Amino acid sequence: MQDRIISFLKEKEGYISGDQLAHRLKISRQALWKHVQELRDAGYEIVAIPHLGYQLVSIPDRLFPQEVHEGLHTHCIGKKIYYFDKLSSTMDEAMRLGFENAPEGTVVIAESQGCGRGRMGRQWVSPKYKGIYLSLIVKPNIIPSQTPLLTLMTAVCVCEAIRQTTGLEAQIKWPNDILLAHRKVSGILTELKAELDAVSFVLIGIGLNVNSERSVLPEGATSLKEQLKGAVNRLALLKYLLQSLEDYYFLFKKEGPEPILARWRSYALTLGKRVKVMYQRRHVEGEALDIDDDGGLLIRNDAGLIDKVTAGDVIHCR
Repeated sequence: MQDRIISFLKEKEGYISGDQLAHRLKISRQALWKHVQELRDAGYEIVAIPHLGYQLVSIPDRLFPQEVHEGLHTHCIGKKIYYFDKLSSTMDEAMRLGFENAPEGTVVIAESQGCGRGRMGRQWVSPKYKGIYLSLIVKPNIIPSQTPLLTLMTAVCVCEAIRQTTGLEAQIKWPNDILLAHRKVSGILTELKAELDAVSFVLIGIGLNVNSERSVLPEGATSLKEQLKGAVNRLALLKYLLQSLEDYYFLFKKEGPEPILARWRSYALTLGKRVKVMYQRRHVEGEALDIDDDGGLLIRNDAGLIDKVTAGDVIHCR
């Protein structure tokens, strides 16, 4: 009902009378007033003037599903959105929904997380109403070893969403970090439910520091606001990101990984640099040459041999 009230108010440039609005909604004036108060409590600025009616003045800086859906032209991703003011972790909620057979493209969004996490169990700092914290459920026809390709795909999507909506030159550090001025602005986490030879579903988690203040971020991190010296429209950024995720996901399913890998290389900060990688309790050091068809990082060590790593912490030496 509240979604319909907002839709009607957005359609009208001026005021719409309470009688007219209640009639269109088929509810009483008293019920209408109650819903309007609840919308105001959620942050919508709605004025009411006797003999004129209601007018929507502004919408809140919230990632409400009805606001995300407006103007979003995806066919799959984001058609179903679960929204929370606070969650322990969007990944935990998405995993629960995945086991309940939630449809592909389901998105879980939280305005804050109590225990947001990144790779290797690290914490993702999630200040309220300041970032984009989401998890996406996809069901690709791939084998488990190909899952890292979805991480690379998502990195491309986040990178392009930042570039297109802010103009900032975001770059990718293998395997899952998005950097601005060599500081981390976004991280990606993938988890899956799979058998030995087939994937049931994959969760793609994205944490993006949008309007976070520098003082609340960990060392080495930054936010879009800090880099731009001004606030960013989270809603517009999220819509672009969801559309990009769908476009590249459908491209991946249709044409395979190569178009994704080519775009990833164009944004990569890691390739061509000397790197150190801690991988499966061993240390690999050398020049990062390329990524292979599975998304593994190819490193030429000092002996001239090529090592492939599929996970690990990367340090750029120069």
